[in-house]
Order: sequence, then C-alpha cells, then structure tokens
Amino acid sequence: MSELTGKVALITGAGQGVGQGIALALAERGVKIAVTGRTLSKLEKTCELIAARGGEALPLVCDVKAADALAHCVAQVVERFGGIQILVNNAQEVCLGSLEQLSDETLEAGWQSGPMATFRLMKLCYPHLKGDGCIVNLASSAAKRWDMAGYGGYAAVKEAIRSLSRAAACEWGQEGIRTNVILPHAESPGLAWWMKKNPEEAQAFLDGIPQRRVGQCEQDIGRFVVQLCSDGSRYVNGQSIGLDGGQALLG
Repeated sequence: MSELTGKVALITGAGQGVGQGIALALAERGVKIAVTGRTLSKLEKTCELIAARGGEALPLVCDVKAADALAHCVAQVVERFGGIQILVNNAQEVCLGSLEQLSDETLEAGWQSGPMATFRLMKLCYPHLKGDGCIVNLASSAAKRWDMAGYGGYAAVKEAIRSLSRAAACEWGQEGIRTNVILPHAESPGLAWWMKKNPEEAQAFLDGIPQRRVGQCEQDIGRFVVQLCSDGSRYVNGQSIGLDGGQALLG
C-alpha cells in the first residue's frame, strides 16, 4: 500500500495531456482523483482509464476562469471524498503572439485561467490542505527562452504563478502545506500542435534539450509529481523545478 493511498487530489485540466498524466500517476498510488476540465467526454475518458487500474475518480466540468465554478467544484470534491490533500493547478489558456498582435482579450484569458485560477483555488482549498497538504502549480520555462519574441504574454502569466506559489510556500509552510512549481516539457496535445505548426522552431527546441526528447506525461511528469507529494519530499517547499530534460537554467 502506498503512503498516498486514500488521499484526495483535485487536478485542473486533467482531461488530457499533462493533467491526465498526473492524474493517472497519482491514481496508480491509491489517490482518489477529482478530474476537472471543460469537456465532459475528455474527463470521463480519464476517469475510465483510472477505473481500469482499480482507482477512483470523479469527473467535474469546471471553467477555471469563473470564480463561482471553482467554489462549486471544491465543494463537490469535499462532499464526495471528504477533503482535499493535493491540489494541482494545471489548466491554462495559452496566450501566444507578439506584443503588438496580442489582444487584451487573449491576455486576459491567459491571466484568468492561469494566475487568477491558481490564486482562487489555493485559497479555496487552503482550509482542507492544512496539516499535510501539497500544492503543485504548473509554470513554464518560457521566461527563460533565448528569444522571448512571441512569448511575452504566456511567460508573464506563468511567472505570476511562480510568484504566487512562492508566497503560499512562505505563508502556509508552518501550517503543514507545501507549495511547489513544476515547469514541464511534455508530449501534450498543445505541444504537439505547436511543433506541427512551427517545425523549424520545434527542431531547434528539441536540439536545445540535452536529453533530445520531450517528456512523457505520465512517466516523466506524473511520476515526479507523485514523488513531490510523497513523504520523501516533505522538506521541499517553495521551489520551481524544471522537468525539461535539462533545457532551462533556472536562476
């Protein structure tokens, strides 16, 4: 039996990609999973995969940009499972484009789905996380790119998540809540779309990864999150950790 058996995780954007990989990896260790996202069919697919491994999952349609929807989601999770010990803020609308081209609406969507959703969910889950809670927020190494052209908006919202996470780690650490950030490269539908649309840049991107490959959602990202939520990482708090095969130099 895993030390995580019986714990409850709320994971946003878990219908596919990295969120799904994290959900599957945690479920493999006995964690009950609240699978949230915008598309019910995708959420149900993740739940089916978890059930096939003997796990328990609850699909919850939720627009992370809506404060009321987030509050309702947390209430449903607590009602079904009795609490929340792990929060993974993964959902994010990507706001790419040059500063001149980037619209207010696109940047606002990135802000609301990223930093604001992360901020709101951390506060909503805070009472339930006290004692042995673990928050894992997702950011990006976009702000560490050699060329920031076209990535300013996306990098800005992801850096805001890092700042909020550091504050949570400092403010809530004494209450038994650990907050960390991962910056992953993974074989998600979003990355696959980007690589297909930008083949030359994608090749340069791959060439810049010392391991010369993109990570796998469950095996490389999900399993690391399992470690981060386990007792072996109980003194890891307030850190930003690159899961990118060694590409970014975080300073």
